[in-house]
Amino acid sequence: MSGPAVATRPEDPRVSRALADAVGRPFWTDRPEVDLGPGEPPARGQQTTDLLVVGAGFTGLWAAHLALDDDPDRDVLVVDGSGPGDGASGRNGGFCDASVTHGAPNGVARWPGEYPDLHRIGLEHLDALVDHLGRLGVDAHWAPVGELTTAAEDWQLRDLEEVAALHAELGDDVELLDGPGARARVDSPTFVGGLLRRTGVGTLDPGRLVDGLRRSLLARGGRLADHTPVTSLHRAGAAVRADGPGVSITAHQVLLATNAFRGLLAPVRRAVVPVYDHVLVTEPLGRDRLDALGWTGREGLADSANQFHYARLTPDDRLLWGGYDAIYRFGGPTGPSVERNEATERLLCAQLLDTFPQLDGVRISHTWGGPIATTTRFCLTAGTRWDRRVGWCVGYTGLGVGASRFGAATALDLLAGRRTERTELGLVRTAPVPWPPEPLRWAGISLTRRAIARADRRHGRRGPWLRLLDALGLGFDS
Repeated sequence: MSGPAVATRPEDPRVSRALADAVGRPFWTDRPEVDLGPGEPPARGQQTTDLLVVGAGFTGLWAAHLALDDDPDRDVLVVDGSGPGDGASGRNGGFCDASVTHGAPNGVARWPGEYPDLHRIGLEHLDALVDHLGRLGVDAHWAPVGELTTAAEDWQLRDLEEVAALHAELGDDVELLDGPGARARVDSPTFVGGLLRRTGVGTLDPGRLVDGLRRSLLARGGRLADHTPVTSLHRAGAAVRADGPGVSITAHQVLLATNAFRGLLAPVRRAVVPVYDHVLVTEPLGRDRLDALGWTGREGLADSANQFHYARLTPDDRLLWGGYDAIYRFGGPTGPSVERNEATERLLCAQLLDTFPQLDGVRISHTWGGPIATTTRFCLTAGTRWDRRVGWCVGYTGLGVGASRFGAATALDLLAGRRTERTELGLVRTAPVPWPPEPLRWAGISLTRRAIARADRRHGRRGPWLRLLDALGLGFDS
């Protein structure tokens, strides 16, 4: 059972040609320069550690590094149920945004009084992330290229005018563009305008980032165990016992960095749902196609529909294109069985060629899907249980490349009982409204997805269901 069916169209020979040789693997972890290999050996038998981190994606790896920054002698073990880079950290688009609230409009709507501080903290944190990569010697191809958000209809351009005014008030370097101005930066016949944001956002290579964070963690004495799923947590006196197939780990503290994957405590399970996003990457475009696109600034690209696309150029001049059709399946399954969706891949390819007709004839080299951990307030949530023996930060809702380091630092503050600027934020002190149990969860998400698609067809006019969710402060988007 899945979310609403994607729009269908007659068999398109352009799409069939483009997808003929595509492989179903994430591009970022399928390259010789990213040598994640089979990963580290799994943990087996009885184990002990000071800090156990469950999940070896960006949150977990940053948490391990930050814990060792606090105390280099601390024994830190990071375990993961799968292989390196196999979750969202190896499957995202590589957009690195300073926002910790999934964008300024969402943050202002939910925390209007403290949003100026949230915005400042996000910008400071992005600078700290880049600096930290330099100190670790990790070259993730960070590029502060900004982001161009485009409009394909007049109602979207009106929305961008409001967003531009908000960012300008916050002191960001933004520029509202008309149709010719937007097309001068990236040439598409569909663009009627756009918003260029030059500060607080850039792109990086997530494959190189996860590889570099793993290598540098091992070099400084952290421990990694791949293919080591944790299936349950138990109190064990003043410690916590984490059990899985063939292993039992006793830890002074546990940090859960599972994000979209099944949470080990009820508050985590109720906080997030896994929504699958899909991505295509082309072959290297070559000079003629790059010239036809005119994408000399190499900005990150997104459109401003409710069901939105995102795009970027990779360091080797491929075009990455994803988004639009976020899929939730009944019960929230994750893993290989739900990572591919041929109908969505074909639709994405057709939309790519409609947006950039100058790419007709290009080949798609890679297609894949990945899980996004979504909360009802559309951004992260952190907390602790068991007398600060277990902590977590999850639910980045697609903007976790930058926010995951902030989340890791916040979770460590909470575990340590430190009163910091982070822990005093309303964002951290309050929890999102929990998702309802099935079948209400699936029914509500499906109804919302249909309402979002209807709003796009009706030139942005939101119907009664979306207006009700807006009034309740609940969010769901593509």
